[in-house]
Amino acid sequence: MGSKNELLKKIDDGYPKFSKGQKKLADYIRKAYDKAAFLTAAKMGEEVGVSESTVVRFATALGYEGYPEFQKALGELVRTKLNSIQRMEVTYGRISQGEILASVLQSDIEKIKLTMETLDHDAFEMAVDTILKAKRIYVIGIRSCSPLASFLSFYLNLICENVTVVNTNSSSEIFEQLIRISEKDVIIGISFPRYSMRTLKALEFASNRKATVITLTDSIHSPMTLYSSCNLIARSDMASIVDSLVAPLSVVNALVVALCMKKQKEVITTLETLEEIWDEYQVYSKDELNMVGDTMELSGTSVRENEDKEDE
Repeated sequence: MGSKNELLKKIDDGYPKFSKGQKKLADYIRKAYDKAAFLTAAKMGEEVGVSESTVVRFATALGYEGYPEFQKALGELVRTKLNSIQRMEVTYGRISQGEILASVLQSDIEKIKLTMETLDHDAFEMAVDTILKAKRIYVIGIRSCSPLASFLSFYLNLICENVTVVNTNSSSEIFEQLIRISEKDVIIGISFPRYSMRTLKALEFASNRKATVITLTDSIHSPMTLYSSCNLIARSDMASIVDSLVAPLSVVNALVVALCMKKQKEVITTLETLEEIWDEYQVYSKDELNMVGDTMELSGTSVRENEDKEDE
């Protein structure tokens, strides 16, 4: 496994003998090693709820000469990045099957809370105003961020004109779709670790064409912020095989609601027109289930009626 797991191996080997405070530190490092690598001994103690001296003693208990050497090992762990399987072992290796549901949901709740506490309200307002003023809106998100981009685009299309979700099958395809982007336009780039080079290149291209760049990412240290004038930071802290995109989706929801409130009349008109179109072209007639009282209706005929006919 090499040096990247050396620190985690030391933590695993020593865990049964650790004091209560040291166990808290060990659990914290397993969960947030990427953040821990940037903390001083005092700050880590503060985060975990132990004294600075406990942190220093923990480093020596693991066999390091002092905190700086321990921090270097943490940095090495972050640099080499654990693969998905190792990440899963680190995060969930010590919890039982029965605790998984509560653990994952609780983790998502915490990410939304942290996002709510730290999200820059001025940046959020700026994003809303920028989107409203834009001539054209482009949204890009790759791999696990693709559903977020699709979701945002779906609702933006009901609120604004000229919305394009950038198709991301290849780099050339991305630039072909962005070829007309200009200073009157905005691009919203969504990327969380592991960051997408294709998304970054698209934002660079848009920035070079003087378009406004908005990013939805996990940190001000994210490479996505290189080209953006507006950063929406949502916590993802991907710790297992699954990217936690619950907090980013909440920020997307907030954006959509804020835009709807600013363009209420237009949104109502659009929805009324859509309802008429759906009725005229029977878009949902064979696709939508409605509950009427205790009876389920399918395309204008109740399920109970169909059952009665079958009985005859």
